[in-house]
Amino acid sequence: MQKTFTLTTHRHTDMIDITIQLEQWIHELKVINGMMVVSSLHTTAGITVNENADPDVKTDMLMRLDEIYPWEHAEDRHMEGNTAAHLKTSTVGHAQTLIIQDGKLVLGTWQGVYFCEFDGPRKRKFHAMVIPE
Repeated sequence: MQKTFTLTTHRHTDMIDITIQLEQWIHELKVINGMMVVSSLHTTAGITVNENADPDVKTDMLMRLDEIYPWEHAEDRHMEGNTAAHLKTSTVGHAQTLIIQDGKLVLGTWQGVYFCEFDGPRKRKFHAMVIPE
């Protein structure tokens, strides 16, 4: 069971909560227990699990990633000029493996699944695969 999701990002960098989309798909599939793998289909956008209660966490994460990987660096050689986005994606990771139990993703109280945009705004895709138990 596989599905490609699309979304449009509206900022240069952003973390978009995709948890509800993923859980709705699990519900549609009627999967009770299993695993889900979620993967960004881009080299400048990642997938992560992090806090979804306080929006300042996203702000702080994006700010710190900008400090570590500034958008402009005098020695970057990549012609597209988005080396920072590639580095951020490699740091965050392009995919996550999640557990499904009782028809829902197993996430902590404050956790959500995020699509991380590092070179937007753009139309983006992420792919998910559910492996039932």
